[in-house]
Amino acid sequence: MHELSVIAGLFEIMEEKARENKARKIVTVKLQVGKLSGVIPEFLESAFEIYKKDTIAASASLEISEVPLRLRCRKCGQTLTSDDFVFLCPRCRSRDLETLSGTELVLERLEMEA
Repeated sequence: MHELSVIAGLFEIMEEKARENKARKIVTVKLQVGKLSGVIPEFLESAFEIYKKDTIAASASLEISEVPLRLRCRKCGQTLTSDDFVFLCPRCRSRDLETLSGTELVLERLEMEA
């Protein structure tokens, strides 16, 4: 479960931002997680709950927004959203697709209290 190492890295960033802003408490953490990011949101949530105990984020909530996989065909220009990870243009059947979104793993917002 590499989600635990992702959360460990996230906590390093959160603690650094809290120090920079002289915050005593982290209230909300909002992440963008792409469908093709390689992490499972439910596992991130579990890892977050385990990791936050006895930290500055002990009572923080984690909000995850999933970013769909969006692709563009380099051959015909068709854009598509895919949930089934079939990398094939529905218009021209080309496999030459460019990823527009869906690989993100981004700390979107961090709410803190001073």
